[in-house]
Amino acid sequence: MGTALTGRRVAVVTGGTRGIGLGLARELLERGHQVAICGRSAGSVDAGVQQLRAGLDDPGRVLGVVTDVSDRDAVQALWQQAVATFGRVDIWINNAGMSAPRGPLADQPSELVDAVVQTNLVGAFNGSAIAQAGMATQAGGGWIWNMEGFGSRGEHQPGMATYGASKRAVQYLTEALVRDTKGTPVKVGFLSPGIVATDLLIGDYADKPEEFEKVKKIFNILGDRVETVTPWLVDQVLAASKHGVRVAWLTKPKAMGRFMGAGFRKRDIFTPQEA
Repeated sequence: MGTALTGRRVAVVTGGTRGIGLGLARELLERGHQVAICGRSAGSVDAGVQQLRAGLDDPGRVLGVVTDVSDRDAVQALWQQAVATFGRVDIWINNAGMSAPRGPLADQPSELVDAVVQTNLVGAFNGSAIAQAGMATQAGGGWIWNMEGFGSRGEHQPGMATYGASKRAVQYLTEALVRDTKGTPVKVGFLSPGIVATDLLIGDYADKPEEFEKVKKIFNILGDRVETVTPWLVDQVLAASKHGVRVAWLTKPKAMGRFMGAGFRKRDIFTPQEA
């Protein structure tokens, strides 16, 4: 049923209504594929779908579904709607995420901590479980990609306990999933976009404009815009063949090169580019 893993593919991008998720969805469409995105509200989903369909010859290649990724039944419904619309799902990207303003853990309300963990970790659990089960029964299997973030590989900075711990747990989840799916038609990968100028990044410094100005210089050295990173990420995802592969935009050599050339090149990733 549906398309195989060659030719046109079907991708689900959770949290695909803005930021990196929207960028990934747009690049997949640019390459001729079909995409389902989800978000928490009808308004955000409608806006994301409208942006993605703009200029498409076939707007039916885009599906938007209101989904709370922390709800397993809702994620199952997202899978089913994507399959009902496109015939199958070849690529599932667990991109949905949220952060918490930087600060001591004791100062962060429990409901905020719960929301971050439910979105970043439980959402990845749900998406991985639903996609694994569905892909295992379809011809050609499929790919699950989990999004890395600060803390995934053991990074530490003050005030990042909540977000960093959630992403560290997602890393363990993905490593376990790689082992669980070995020898099956389901493949798993790690997706690492690096530092990208999104609402998520800026939100870390909510109500701390002076602190943001201090780190902005570093972000402008190491960071990039969504439209710079997502085309490369999508090309790597589509070309991937090795189970357990890690697709990373900001590697250590690249970071070192950025610092060495910082004095010769001025960058501002937070100012929108002119059309």
